[in-house]
Amino acid sequence: MSRIALLIDQDGPFTRAAVLVDGRLTDLHIDRSDRPSLLGHVFLGRVERIANSLEGAFVDLGGGVTGLLVAGDARKPDGSRPAKRPDRIGGLLRTGQSILVQVKADAIGDKGPSLTMDVALPGRFLIHTPFSPDIAVSKRLGTGPERAALADRAQALLSAAGLPANGSPADAAPRGGWILRAGAASASDEALSRDALALHARWNTVEQVDRSGPPRLLCPGPDASARAVIELGATQPDAVTVDGGPLDGGALHRRVAAWLQERAPELSPRLTRHTPPGRLFDLHDLDSAIADLLDRRVALPRGGSLVIEPTEALTVIDVNAGDRANPLDVNLDAAAEIARQLRLRNIGGIIVVDFVNLRARSDADRVLAALARAVDSDPLQTQVYGMSKLGLVELTRARRGSALSALLSPATTAVPDRGA
Repeated sequence: MSRIALLIDQDGPFTRAAVLVDGRLTDLHIDRSDRPSLLGHVFLGRVERIANSLEGAFVDLGGGVTGLLVAGDARKPDGSRPAKRPDRIGGLLRTGQSILVQVKADAIGDKGPSLTMDVALPGRFLIHTPFSPDIAVSKRLGTGPERAALADRAQALLSAAGLPANGSPADAAPRGGWILRAGAASASDEALSRDALALHARWNTVEQVDRSGPPRLLCPGPDASARAVIELGATQPDAVTVDGGPLDGGALHRRVAAWLQERAPELSPRLTRHTPPGRLFDLHDLDSAIADLLDRRVALPRGGSLVIEPTEALTVIDVNAGDRANPLDVNLDAAAEIARQLRLRNIGGIIVVDFVNLRARSDADRVLAALARAVDSDPLQTQVYGMSKLGLVELTRARRGSALSALLSPATTAVPDRGA
């Protein structure tokens, strides 16, 4: 059985959470205090300007940051959906209006953050959707009767806990909905109830905050360590080790301990504070592994390599076979490594892969199937669209937060687009 370790450290402006499976880095979450992410933050914003040409509105979030809310992500001020969505964004919002929004994607380049009024609070097994009336089940749980059984189980648990389990009609303000994540199928009743209660309490805190004086932050999104545990879902690390550094005084360890006690108490006994000699990430050579993620070339285990080239429009990945490697073996190795690199580098948007040419169609089908299996466990929605006549494979991956290369790059002087 694989051994899973979650290592959390603080190094200058960076707080990093790394997941290792049998000593190999599989997931990486980074916060940067001098360039904080807004992903998942819930704001009381103020509509700055209606942009009819974009079918959207620019919303002031405070601190000189303006985000874009498009019509498809907008709601009425009471949180309900319009009975019939108007053709223009101006039918939903007006300049100067105070609205509740959540950041669904961080700023990229000169574009400000993307916003939604469909607030979603993520947990380990559930996602609370306060403005949705439904109980939905992750597509990863298949299409069989197990989905309905899981939804019924969740309905019963939520009702027993006194939580909203379904809402009112679509044209009225709903009472709150839930999305059952893939890990919910193997979670205990106690774990599901605890997750639901914590998420509902978090939303109650948002609702009770004074709504005067926008723009202002109402609820921050999860930090790096919380995101790591949330994305692990039902997978429990064997050890959680925290290294706050010599000047931290144990603050990072206390913060992680408090979060685990509330949201994942079964992991609390596995939490330890790293003590010198040596820094935690140095002992596992993680700084070197992270530095390798900034290299455009990635070696494959049976020969060959990947060359990863990000552009403004898409990311291109070229698979090279090398001199003696078997093309099919290289492509199969590449499929697994591409999925790993997309997660670690946090690459989103359109990805085009040029695999090594294969003569047999059956071999190409094997490679496509291997790639689909490899990306299936990605916490972000990733879709494989097949192989073109030119032998190119197209993928899309949801874009969340900054790519690793941008996050670790020196600060730039670019100013977010304020819709001027």
